[in-house]
Amino acid sequence: MTLSERLKQLREKSHMKQEDIAKGMGIPLRTYCRYEYGEREPVASVLCQMADFYGVTIDYLVGRTDTGATAE
Repeated sequence: MTLSERLKQLREKSHMKQEDIAKGMGIPLRTYCRYEYGEREPVASVLCQMADFYGVTIDYLVGRTDTGATAE
């Protein structure tokens, strides 16, 4: 699973809109949308922020593993 697919999956699982996620992370909506559509790759600091926001590991977020929710 790619980062963009994982972002969409996590957002839908949390029942939030893209604008809610962007606001919660403090990034522009357009930027978040580009990450979710696979049009742009986030820098490491943003990956860390995303992983913290969703409560998952970076490896899970980028599709390197299918386990990795920090609550698991």
